[in-house]
Amino acid sequence: MKSGFIMLILQVCSWGLLMAQSDAPAKPTHPASGGYVPGNKTTTTATSWRNRYELGPGDVINFSLFGRPELDRPGFRIAPDGTISFLQAQNIKVTGLTLDEARLAIEQGLSSHFRSPRVIITPQEIGSKRFTILGKVTDKGVVTLDRPITLVEAVANAGGIETGLFEGNTVELADYDRSFISRHNQRLPIDFRKLLSEGDMSLNIDIEPNDFIFIASNISNNYYVFGAVTTPGGQGLTPDASVVAAITRRGGMTERAWSDKILVVRGSFTKPKTFVVNVKNILAAKEQDFKLEPKDIVYVAERPWIEAEDILKDALSAFVTSATTSWVTTHVPPLINP
Repeated sequence: MKSGFIMLILQVCSWGLLMAQSDAPAKPTHPASGGYVPGNKTTTTATSWRNRYELGPGDVINFSLFGRPELDRPGFRIAPDGTISFLQAQNIKVTGLTLDEARLAIEQGLSSHFRSPRVIITPQEIGSKRFTILGKVTDKGVVTLDRPITLVEAVANAGGIETGLFEGNTVELADYDRSFISRHNQRLPIDFRKLLSEGDMSLNIDIEPNDFIFIASNISNNYYVFGAVTTPGGQGLTPDASVVAAITRRGGMTERAWSDKILVVRGSFTKPKTFVVNVKNILAAKEQDFKLEPKDIVYVAERPWIEAEDILKDALSAFVTSATTSWVTTHVPPLINP
């Protein structure tokens, strides 16, 4: 772990030197650009942690004071509040700083007790950079990002996709069309079917700290009702499942609901099919109720809208949030056992 972390820091320094010597602008890393580089991964953004490694809570570093070996202090872990202490330099905020920036901050903290202190900081263990992978993978949980890896590597390191038996054959249990990766609370436009099933490596993005990967299940027979309803969430599919019945089973619409149009989303995240349902016409017997299929998303908006695209993003975001919350609620034991 120690040697790997040191090599990572050296690589970051080398990349920074090369970037400073180059006049060419950095290439974007948006999957739609189709950019491809050797190593089966897309290009890296200029703001990536690979170009500027910043310290954070959980990282372990070693301190030395030049010419004073008796003051060496190895194995100091950065506190949860992002501070660290060395000799008289107490509670120095180092979160978001590079090693050089942290060294200068420590030296400034020691300057009132030492003449021209020269502090040496070396990394020992990485612990502040993490991502989460949940769903239909073998090894789920929070993973320390101790080296640069891609999305495919993250899935592989998690033991790969879970499998099961169907009619005597081994099948994967993942629903690639509903799987997603989110970054900064935004779903990235990654087609998991093209990446993991068809091998389109132009979608194999680099994992960044705090990324969230969710591999959805293909054995679920639910549909989902979100938005301005009393109890949003999933509902088991029955033969009579329809839009009006679905909204009724979730407690009906709230007072803020805009009931003129209801959006139904069907299919994959990357190529969703949308259906606009007029509930007022259905209740007035002017139209037939809309039949639901497994994994449909029924979304009731709180504001008027004209085109389905106006609220499609809201509907998909609601599913992403609900899928994550439901999985954690079902699989993670409570902190307090009643």
